[in-house]
Amino acid sequence: MKLDLTDLYVFMLAGFIGFEVIRRVSPLLHTPLMSLTNALDAIAVVGAIILAGEGKSTLATVLGTIAIVAATSNVVGGFVITDRMLRMFKASGPQRPGPR
Repeated sequence: MKLDLTDLYVFMLAGFIGFEVIRRVSPLLHTPLMSLTNALDAIAVVGAIILAGEGKSTLATVLGTIAIVAATSNVVGGFVITDRMLRMFKASGPQRPGPR
C-alpha cells in the first residue's frame, strides 16, 4: 500500500476541520453529539473486528486488535460522559408539584 501525498493532505485537512467543528459546538449539543460519536465508534469496532478476524497477516491482526481496544474504550468513555451529563440535568431536591 503506497501512501500518496494527496492522501496525507486529505487526512490533515479532515483532522483540522473536524477539530474546528467539534470545538465550536454549543455545550447544549454535546450530549447528542456524543451519542453520534458513539454510533460512529461502534462502526469502527465492527470494522476492526473484521480486520483482526481476517488473519491476512500478523500486522493486520495486531493493528485490528489495537483498533478494537481503542474504539471500545472510546465507546465506553462516551457512554460514561453522556450519563454524567444527563445526570446533571436531573433535579437534586424534592420535586415541586406541577401546575394543575
